[in-house]
Amino acid sequence: MARQLFGTDGIRGLANASPMTSEIALKVGMAAGKLFTNGDHRHRVVIGKDTRLSGYMIESALVSGFTSVGMDVFQLGPMPTPAVAMLTRSLRADLGVMISASHNPYFDNGIKLFGPEGYKLSDETEAEIEALMAQGSEDLLAEPEAIGRAKRIDSAQERYIEFAKRTLPRKVRFDGLRIVIDCANGSAYKVAPAALWELGAEVIPIGVDPNGFNINKDCGSTAPSTLCKKVREVRADIGIGLDGDADRVLIADEKGRLIDGDQLMAAIAESWQSRGRLAGGGVVATVMSNLGLERYLEGLGLSLVRTPVGDRYVVDHMRKHGYNIGGEQSGHIVLSDYATTGDGLVSALQILGIVTSKDKPVSEVCSQFDALPQVLKNVRFKKGQPLDDKKVLKVIDESKGRLGQAGRLVIRPSGTEPVIRVMAEGDDERLVGSVVNDIVDALKSSAA
Repeated sequence: MARQLFGTDGIRGLANASPMTSEIALKVGMAAGKLFTNGDHRHRVVIGKDTRLSGYMIESALVSGFTSVGMDVFQLGPMPTPAVAMLTRSLRADLGVMISASHNPYFDNGIKLFGPEGYKLSDETEAEIEALMAQGSEDLLAEPEAIGRAKRIDSAQERYIEFAKRTLPRKVRFDGLRIVIDCANGSAYKVAPAALWELGAEVIPIGVDPNGFNINKDCGSTAPSTLCKKVREVRADIGIGLDGDADRVLIADEKGRLIDGDQLMAAIAESWQSRGRLAGGGVVATVMSNLGLERYLEGLGLSLVRTPVGDRYVVDHMRKHGYNIGGEQSGHIVLSDYATTGDGLVSALQILGIVTSKDKPVSEVCSQFDALPQVLKNVRFKKGQPLDDKKVLKVIDESKGRLGQAGRLVIRPSGTEPVIRVMAEGDDERLVGSVVNDIVDALKSSAA
């Protein structure tokens, strides 16, 4: 059965409109709960959320669904996505749920599901959940005496903070470092500043005043100019920008210049290789990562393996082939020695650990290679399939020929919104820009 609700990262959409309604959330809870209630023990599900207004609505519906099929619910409140994955394992739960639309504006929301080991569910499991949702709810309900209970876990924040700190060697401290942390008014607004402060840093927090509407608004990793400006203003040593659910991170160096996920992966890979910690002989990234990263790793005798966009595909390849560093240019960085999904705070702590051990400024530690010119543009469409248009396909084919072996072209539909992303890169910046513009014009004409 093909999936209808689940996309590349769970279910996502406009809050209070299909598929992001209370009714569908209730059915997801019932179906997922039933699928994972298959033993003789008392079954548990962990639920976390970010700070969107609609999170209350979705959480209540999920709690009702899970308890109705006999699952006990542990509610964490606002917590990063990686914290939900970690606590799913730590609390020996059968299932974990994160209510978030990640870097999207407040009016969107989403549901991400994790299995008992803290990994996102497979396409096949998500299809099974959808099949159960299509059945009558009467077949899923537990007997009255088996209805589940719900309770809040008050220690969740402290558990995650201690977990994040333990990813560093015991003696590592950040005393003397002035750090700006932008939490995007999202799920890490309490835990991230607290973890940095407990490690000795002078912390300047921004994006820590969520009101239900301001998540990711002019702040966080998707609006990094705020972070860069603050770093320059307070003369900080580093700026850390998280997104709404804190599974991605971007860094600003001491000069207020932005550093993306490719550079961060390069810095961590070089450090881990020098200490004999790197597994798999390289790094796993997506088709969007810069060709400069690939060339840099080759210079170290390492490989760059590319997967489709989406951290779940990166993690899947890492698990199958024994890699322990992977991620995306956007700042999803997966360090599988510690986490089962992208973890913005843990990745930032690793960078800070390298900075302190080398006693060099962030600009030196995190500028490992010269990125090739890369242009990315998004084309929004309302109907049809522009990528099936013969005129569009002809322009794409011609563009590939123009780039030849000196560049790359990636065109893909978004898995979470009606957008086609067009990316090209190569040594010739003018050619790259021309290629992208030609394809974008063709797509707009088709979608008009």
